Amino acid sequence: MKMNNIIPAELLEKIYLKAFSSLTKSAVKLVITREKIEFVCRCNSNKAPIRFLMSCLLAKTHNPKVDIRKPYTEIEGTDTYSGRFYDERFIELLVHKYKLPCNPTTAYLTPAFRNLDRILTTDLALIGRPREVYAAALEILDLVYAKKEKPENILQEIIRFLLIVKAEDELRMTQLISDLKQADDILPLATEEIVTLLTQHMKCKGASRLPVLIVASAYQTVKDQIGEVNKLLEYHNAADKQTGSIGDVEITLTNDNRIVTCYEMKDKQVTRTDIDVALQKLAKTKNKIDNYIFITTNIIEIEVTEYAKSLYEKTGVEFAVLDCIGFVRHYLHFFHRERNTFLNIYQSMVLSEPTSSVSQPLKEAFLALRRASEADNR
Repeated sequence: MKMNNIIPAELLEKIYLKAFSSLTKSAVKLVITREKIEFVCRCNSNKAPIRFLMSCLLAKTHNPKVDIRKPYTEIEGTDTYSGRFYDERFIELLVHKYKLPCNPTTAYLTPAFRNLDRILTTDLALIGRPREVYAAALEILDLVYAKKEKPENILQEIIRFLLIVKAEDELRMTQLISDLKQADDILPLATEEIVTLLTQHMKCKGASRLPVLIVASAYQTVKDQIGEVNKLLEYHNAADKQTGSIGDVEITLTNDNRIVTCYEMKDKQVTRTDIDVALQKLAKTKNKIDNYIFITTNIIEIEVTEYAKSLYEKTGVEFAVLDCIGFVRHYLHFFHRERNTFLNIYQSMVLSEPTSSVSQPLKEAFLALRRASEADNR
């Protein structure tokens, strides 16, 4: 078996076009293969296995000599390959180009696929949830290894299902947004109604990204009035060391790139240790910020609040720990006339987030909750 003479990018594009032109026809031989692929592609809670599989399948299609179960060069043997290379160099470009519903960043930095040094056989228990999606991914690799399916056909089938899922999502979103279209005489939601709506949304499963979007939306809404704006948000779960950022939301002056305020979001209690870690980060950065604010969805201990308050004289930076709902309630009352603009910007941010950050069900939940909230005002 010789290496395919077509470069991986062209090979991948060719397979994509095949999938796009054959959406109603399966590309694999076995029903069990199709079922496993569909399960992986429709798993909203964990999309890392999709890109992992795509990278392995592309590598095997490009170079049939490799063992598809060995996507790490640390594994012994001459038939290994770097799955991360194929993922970051080729799969990532395809995902962004066609807005496919999977993670925008590499699968190989997620806990389950980081630094493995053994053959990925079906008896390997990968760390992650749901366990079934990882088991299905390993079984798909095994189908290729056993020569029961061709790698290019499985890759085409994955892309086919991603396109189907994308079309389904877009159709539902179009309908939900259409249902939300307001007449000019509809009374906007009151501030407390918006607070209730956001509270309900944050109680949904997988809502850890939402406080970031709330704060970013708040600044986007009034940036012209206050002369401050948030920097472009980093991908969800991207480590600060990787991105070079200080926190989750960074605020600059509109006419200056200097960071003046930093927000860090926590879905747990903020501790003194969290504040000390923030101090260490600030000590290593050249940025001299004015405020470092923790936003939490959990209870706030008075001792932690007092500790944060005590640091101003020592550091010249004002630290604070704020409740997320308390923050947005005060903000919306203060900028009462901008409340509907805020809600529309928040909706736009929620809907434009990758599904790895805000899942499709969480996006649909917001639209359904908003529709229900506005129904009484119609």
